[in-house]
Amino acid sequence: MRIAVTGSIATDHLMSFPGRIADQLIADQLEQVSLSFLVDELEVRRGGIAANITFGLGKLGVTPYLVGAVGEDFDEYRSWLERHGVDTASVHVSATKHTSRFLCTTDQDFNQIASFYPGAMSEAREIELKSVADRIGGLDLVVISANDPDAMIRHTQESRERGYKFLADPGQQLARMDGEAVRKLVEGAEYLFTNEYEHGLLLESTGWSHEEVLGKVGSWVTSLGAKGLKVESASAPTLEVVPPKEKQKGDPTGVGDALRAGFLAGLSGGLGLERSLQLGCTLATVSLETDGPQEYDVERESFLARIAEAYGESAATEIGSKLR
Repeated sequence: MRIAVTGSIATDHLMSFPGRIADQLIADQLEQVSLSFLVDELEVRRGGIAANITFGLGKLGVTPYLVGAVGEDFDEYRSWLERHGVDTASVHVSATKHTSRFLCTTDQDFNQIASFYPGAMSEAREIELKSVADRIGGLDLVVISANDPDAMIRHTQESRERGYKFLADPGQQLARMDGEAVRKLVEGAEYLFTNEYEHGLLLESTGWSHEEVLGKVGSWVTSLGAKGLKVESASAPTLEVVPPKEKQKGDPTGVGDALRAGFLAGLSGGLGLERSLQLGCTLATVSLETDGPQEYDVERESFLARIAEAYGESAATEIGSKLR
């Protein structure tokens, strides 16, 4: 299955705050917030939503096609991704801008405050998906994750026009884009991914009812944090999947990207919706136990043992038969 993953490619600057962010907020002064957090740790890691997803796919033996824009400082990062099975030949390199930067502070309750500098990402709007499809012999699915807003709209429109199935994953850009733009991103998606907060924000932004959204997409997957996720569609009963219990908690950055990677790997292997989501939840749990969105590893036997423990031996056997 030829999966093109479009979206951000970035360097993550991850910081840990030993207190609670909420304790620093004064209810009647939120219009004049001016805060500085003295953090204990700083980790600089590879990240970006599209890069994280493709890394996870590579870890599961699937070759994904990364589509995004970077700066000339991308060489070392490119080598890293290619060593982990990612095709980077369709990545656009800017001659003038740096690769994007993500800066995130996480408190002791795993709440986060983050900023994102787009840099070269603004040139992603110049990328044509047809050139990717021509190079690899077609596209079976296009993932449209958080990116330059104009690039997201262009990739979505081109997918509809050329008949490429697409997964809409607007993520953080829901807070920035207006209702008309969000409607353009969602309509016709084979799959729509949001978290619980984004679920409500999407309804508010588009002005659509819940039922109207379900009428415009194939399946709407909503992640619910530790409670797992639910899948809704206009043509099938609601499906809920609970993740395996984590052994420890690391940095949550990139956990949602690992979920999507596992889900896509399941689809690539011909698994059904439920099994693909079980695979995604297991990879997300492995990611949660590790500090950093691309620092986890997948050891086949222990990974399948976790699937068996959470979902039964039949699930592990079926999923294991599809994993390289």
